[in-house]
Amino acid sequence: MDLLANPYMLGFIGFATLITVLSLAYGVQLLLNPERTAQDRIADLTGGRGDLPGLIESESVQKVTGNLGSLAQPGSEVEQNLVRTKLIQAGFRSRTNLESYSTLRAALAVVFPLLCLPIMPQTEVIYTLFIVMITATIGYYSPAVYVNSRLKARQAALLKPFPDAMDLLVSSVEAGLGVDAAFQRVAQEIEGAAPELSRELQMVNHEVAAGIPRTDALRRLDKRTGLQEINSLVNVLTQAERFGTSIAQSLRVHSDLVRSKRMLEAEEKAAAISPKLTVGMIIFILPSLFVVLVGPAAINVIRNLIPAISQ
Repeated sequence: MDLLANPYMLGFIGFATLITVLSLAYGVQLLLNPERTAQDRIADLTGGRGDLPGLIESESVQKVTGNLGSLAQPGSEVEQNLVRTKLIQAGFRSRTNLESYSTLRAALAVVFPLLCLPIMPQTEVIYTLFIVMITATIGYYSPAVYVNSRLKARQAALLKPFPDAMDLLVSSVEAGLGVDAAFQRVAQEIEGAAPELSRELQMVNHEVAAGIPRTDALRRLDKRTGLQEINSLVNVLTQAERFGTSIAQSLRVHSDLVRSKRMLEAEEKAAAISPKLTVGMIIFILPSLFVVLVGPAAINVIRNLIPAISQ
């Protein structure tokens, strides 16, 4: 059956083409004639929108991504906040990160089937629709897979040098530096070995210098990373500042706990090696050993015993 001669496929292609053309026309219209109010201009000048410092994007881009991304955005405000937090933790700190992410998912869900239609084999309509659904699903979920992988990689890059940074922070505070100066010193020292963690600590200093309270800056650090270790550090510093306890002593105790937790994790990974090796031996080595040991005996039985029985 000719794929282009199928009325269902022609209707699908025409509908997808119409949606794409209308979306592009709407985006061009917004770019050429942006609808801006006085409140929008005031928000751009004062940075009133967005709860995190980041790139100030144009109003037209925000409207385009907002309208197109609404097709794939979560329904409730709680789910939207969870997705936005995940994007921030993965390193996407734009003010319109959720809208851009949702727009990309909706666009790939349409683009992937359109790209696969010309190379699809000439099959029945049901199989063609099945392939279209599979490719649309792949296009829709591929950004989520990429964000999750980037989130795990970034958290691993933050967590690996964190115990060493804690030791440097404890040494700086015990040497007489304040918390802000100690953060700045540690960020400068680890910039070459741990650029991700250095940028996060520097951002805390920049926010405090901009007038944000240190407690709020530390909470933002916890929100941007999503690591339990950094959450514990933020709680230690917040409680020490609130109750007036020794920050150096609190950091020393927390640093010891971080080191102990890292050692326990290393021991746990080392203990998990034996079961993994056992599974590998059973799957790969045991069949080969079985063939080597039983193979000659099986050949002798086939050559000698079976002819004798057949006689």
